[in-house]
Amino acid sequence: MIPDAPGALDLDKLFAARLHAARVRPYLATALFALCTVESRRVPTMAVDRHWRCYVSPVFVDRTPVEELAGVWVHEVSHLLRDHHGRGDRFAREHGLTGPAERLRMNIAADCEINDDVFGEGLVRPEDAVEPAALGLLPGELMEDYLRQFRLGPRTQSMAWLDCGSGADGLEREWDLGPDGAHGLSEQERDAVRFRVAQGITARPGTTPKGWRRWAEEAFQPPQPWRELLGAAVRSAASGGGAGEDYTYGRPSRRSAGVPGAVLPSLRRRPPRVSVVIDTSGSVSDTELGSALREVAAIARAVGGRRDLVTVLPCDAAARIAHPLCRAEGIPLVGGGGTDLRTGFAKALRARPRPDVIVVLTDGQTPWPDTRPPCRTVVGLFDRQRAARSFSEDHPDYVPGAPPAWARVVAIGPA
Repeated sequence: MIPDAPGALDLDKLFAARLHAARVRPYLATALFALCTVESRRVPTMAVDRHWRCYVSPVFVDRTPVEELAGVWVHEVSHLLRDHHGRGDRFAREHGLTGPAERLRMNIAADCEINDDVFGEGLVRPEDAVEPAALGLLPGELMEDYLRQFRLGPRTQSMAWLDCGSGADGLEREWDLGPDGAHGLSEQERDAVRFRVAQGITARPGTTPKGWRRWAEEAFQPPQPWRELLGAAVRSAASGGGAGEDYTYGRPSRRSAGVPGAVLPSLRRRPPRVSVVIDTSGSVSDTELGSALREVAAIARAVGGRRDLVTVLPCDAAARIAHPLCRAEGIPLVGGGGTDLRTGFAKALRARPRPDVIVVLTDGQTPWPDTRPPCRTVVGLFDRQRAARSFSEDHPDYVPGAPPAWARVVAIGPA
């Protein structure tokens, strides 16, 4: 409800709440103190615009405890850090969504993305906080995912009051000061704040919730179209000099015309042979192994569909039996022990004929060959953050080695 009674904004209480928020969520301190507060009697509670102004209702501050206000501070700045206004605009354009009702739906979805792990550990959960469970949805998903799963209806009637401002859904409000108003941040300043926060989270990932770790990993490294990149990397490696080339008399060389009485062979490119080494060690999850089998099929398509030229080699601390590719689903991925993919490289290179390209699908928790193999190498790297944490719980100083410089590395995300 928009307050009717006038009253001075209690800045001491408001800023005490912000300080409490910065103490319990230190990785967000830069963003919290970058917000400029604007007193407004037109906002229901607190709201933000895309220029990093925070509009605050004096009545709301008066009636809300400091501990709960701290949670609202964190909630509002989360909308800006996660670019909900920009993402809301893009989603609206792509799906033809217009009007306040759809923007309310975006605000609800954005709140679900934030609130599933924002409270607790020093932040009090407000009674009316919107969480995925209230809509019968699972936690841990993004605003766009939630938008595809619910519509306004009986379950959302109690959320009609919700208004976190244009910073949450991209739709400008009457109270917005706009791009030319006082105390807004420029685009460069907003990026600098996000960068500082992302740096703080990645420096100490063990102290932050999963949603924030995901955001920090992607904030300045947008998700890659990794399946296309992997296929392109394989094709690039296969088409390099010396890969898949041989001389043939099936089509004489055009130079034969300059050498009377002689028939010269032409250099023809044959389909490349690809050996896929799949990391089956204990640090690789079943989900990643399933993804690896899907990539085997994609690799076969990348080299022209010649499955007979693709060999799959499961490997943990020892190389297993090399399987010719008939159907990826039928390949037994045996393993579960330690990791030493050097044995996989050695076994792949002992094959006759020798492969033109070696593709390694791994989480990166392995020693690598000391010397460059005599063929092109592509490394499909699973989520290193997850793997490093599970592998090094008892070794806090352990840092997994990066793949060697001679390998073409592609980051493999969720399917």
